[in-house]
Amino acid sequence: MFKTSMLAAAAALPLLAVAATGAQAQIDDKALMEQANSLFKPIPRTIPAVQDNAVTGEKIDLGRMLFHDPRLSASQVLSCNTCHNLAMGGDDNLETSIGHGWQAGPRNSPTVYNAVLNAAQFWDGRAADLKEQAKGPIQAGVEMNNKPDVVVETLKSMPEYVDHFKRAFANESDPVTFDNVARAIEAFEATLITPASPFDQYLEGNPNALNEQEKRGLKTFIDTGCASCHGGVNLGGQDYYPFGVVEKPGADVLPPDDKGRFAVTQTATDEYVFRAVPLRNVALTEPYFHSGQVWDLRQAVAIMGVSQLGAELSDSQVDDIVAFLEATTGEFPEVEVPQLPDRTADTPFPVTMTAE
Repeated sequence: MFKTSMLAAAAALPLLAVAATGAQAQIDDKALMEQANSLFKPIPRTIPAVQDNAVTGEKIDLGRMLFHDPRLSASQVLSCNTCHNLAMGGDDNLETSIGHGWQAGPRNSPTVYNAVLNAAQFWDGRAADLKEQAKGPIQAGVEMNNKPDVVVETLKSMPEYVDHFKRAFANESDPVTFDNVARAIEAFEATLITPASPFDQYLEGNPNALNEQEKRGLKTFIDTGCASCHGGVNLGGQDYYPFGVVEKPGADVLPPDDKGRFAVTQTATDEYVFRAVPLRNVALTEPYFHSGQVWDLRQAVAIMGVSQLGAELSDSQVDDIVAFLEATTGEFPEVEVPQLPDRTADTPFPVTMTAE
C-alpha cells in the first residue's frame, strides 16, 4: 500500500529550520556515496522487465509506430508523442497539454522517460502500469477523444499494421486488439530510460562524476529531507504525499478544485495528495507541478522547501540543489521516427477538430 496520509508524510520529513550548507564545506565522497546509495539507485542500463508483458523486439517496433501515429486519435492529429515529445524531455513543455478541439487539459503532462520505473502512472496514480496508462489518453475527450473499437478498425484497415501485430502477438488468433495496442506501447516505453547521468556515475563509484557544487546539492537534498519523498531509482514516483505538508502553496500553484488522489480513492485524507514527481531529467521538463504554473526550477525548489519541509532555503542551498538536479540528466536513447503504414480506402476518416 502507498502512504497517503498527511501524518505519514509529515513523519517522514524533518520540519525544523534547515541549517545553511557552507559553500566551502569539504565533501567526504566515501561517506556521501554510501549515504546516497542507501537512498537512491542508478538508472538501469538494460531495459527493465514489465509485468505480464514480455518486452520483445517486435512489440517495441510496433509500439514505436503506435506511439508516433496520430491516427490513434479521433482527429488523426494527436499522437502519444504530441504530449510526450521525445525530443523535448518526454513531455510537451506546456502548462497543461492541448487536446481534442484545442481543449486545455487539467494537469501538466508528466515525462514518459523512465516512467516504467514508477510504481504507478499519472499524478494521482490512477493507472497501475503503462499498459493501463496508455489506454487513458486515447479515450479521454479532452485528449485524443477516440474509442477502442475505432482504434481497432483503423489499425485493421492497414495490412502492414496487421502483419506487425501478428509478429508481435504471434500466438493469438485475433492479435489486433485495444489491449495489445496498450501492450505494444508499454513495451516501447520500457525502452525510454536515461542511464549514465553524472549522478548515476557518482552512485556507481566515480567521485569525479559530480563537481563540488553538485555534491553539495546532493548532500543538501538529503540533509534537508528532499530524499524522504524523492528517493529510489527515479528520485520519486513511488509514493503519495500531500502538497503542502507544512504550508499549502497559493491557489495558482495548487488549484483548489484539483484534489489530487482524492478523486481516485474518495478518502478525505487524500485531498491534495499527489504522487511524488520523479526528478530525473527535471531540468528539461519545465513547467513544474501538476498545475504547470512554475517555469523556473529554482522557484520550484524554493516552493518545495517552504511547502514540504517548513524551511526557507537560502539562495546558495537552492542553487546547489538545482545544480544537483541538473546532474540527474542522463543519456537519452536514440529513437528513429518510424515510417507509418499507409491508410487504405477502409481506414476511417478523421473527425474534424474544431474549437469547442
